[in-house]
Amino acid sequence: MLVELLAGEGYAVEVARDGQQGLHLGLTRTYDLLVLDRGLPAIDGLDLLSRLRSRGLMAPVLFLSALGQAQDRVEGLDAGAEDYLSKPFDIDELLARLRALLRRHGETSAVLTLPWGRLDEVSRTVTPYEGAPISLSDRERSLLEVLARRPRRVFSRAELLDQVFDEAEDEGVVDTYVHYLRRKLGRHAVHTVRGVGYQLGHL
Repeated sequence: MLVELLAGEGYAVEVARDGQQGLHLGLTRTYDLLVLDRGLPAIDGLDLLSRLRSRGLMAPVLFLSALGQAQDRVEGLDAGAEDYLSKPFDIDELLARLRALLRRHGETSAVLTLPWGRLDEVSRTVTPYEGAPISLSDRERSLLEVLARRPRRVFSRAELLDQVFDEAEDEGVVDTYVHYLRRKLGRHAVHTVRGVGYQLGHL
């Protein structure tokens, strides 16, 4: 029902049937918003959210749960959720809360904090804490954004190719743009994890 409802409102929806699948999707893909149930099989909702937050997931989260006591809501919010709605729920209220979360997140997501400065996604510039703004190309900005939104995660070349260079087939293009970023921002801007891939670095 939720999938049909959200799809009908124009959202692109992916479903995880249990917490393990949710963990995999949350760590390998980028989402604007997550709706979590507390009572998920394999990994419960609270544990799932804690794991995702500890790995750098920044997307807003709404808990939608039959556990609706005050303590349940407190636990959900303390685990890192931005909102909590109990079942049974009003559909219009759910949609309004989702819109509010996306609106608030959209207002703050244009600027990403980096270990050494800020990335403005709109102007495609990196402003170091010390130094002048540095302009990036669209591809450079997209690559840095993916790394910055999951700063603790190591991305394989295949994952970066899929998320940033969707029309390309050669993983070598990832190495090329990592080189471009290092040339502009410094060689430690992107960290190489041998045999695995790339991670946001620390200057």
